[in-house]
Amino acid sequence: MKRSVVVTVLAIALLAVGGAFSPTGRAEPLKLGTRVPSFTLNDVEGHGHSLDEYLKEKYAVIMFIATQCPVSNAYNDRMVQVRKDYASKGVEFVAINSNRQESIDEIKEHSRKHGFAFPVLKDVDNIVADAYGAQVTPEIFVVDARGILHYHGRIDDSQDTDEITSHDLRAALDALLAGKEVPRAETKAFGCTIKRVKKPS
Repeated sequence: MKRSVVVTVLAIALLAVGGAFSPTGRAEPLKLGTRVPSFTLNDVEGHGHSLDEYLKEKYAVIMFIATQCPVSNAYNDRMVQVRKDYASKGVEFVAINSNRQESIDEIKEHSRKHGFAFPVLKDVDNIVADAYGAQVTPEIFVVDARGILHYHGRIDDSQDTDEITSHDLRAALDALLAGKEVPRAETKAFGCTIKRVKKPS
């Protein structure tokens, strides 16, 4: 099967589970309360991981991150800490790198250097980023065990730890784990734009 056909089949499959594609081929932002598109991606060791693996707990945090983006890198320690604080509470964490210029070896070294206890998956050709409508790094999606989207946006409101006034991801997880509605289910993610491959128009 030719690659163009594979991409088309994947696009149709993603549309069926919640990704609405625009005329440009890029998915529109996912809507809260809908099921996120499934995916299967390789980690830095070449092992395949599917979304279903991360839906075995109460909630899953899907994080689009980068190795070279200074904003994403400002959150490295915070991502490690939030995973440490919530992993025992039934929350899974997985990161996705969709930048075309960031290699597997670079991602592997970056993960080791910063002590990531969560897997970082390589999104070749940014297919998953397109399906989720992810635009920047870091950008966060929180889903329940059914894959339903409950939170989308930023980790908090400042890359400078001394200026944080709103811990949005933690607030979302705390609310969900307490059986409550997320106080701010959508926030504006900020960071470096995902460096996508150029696709035929």
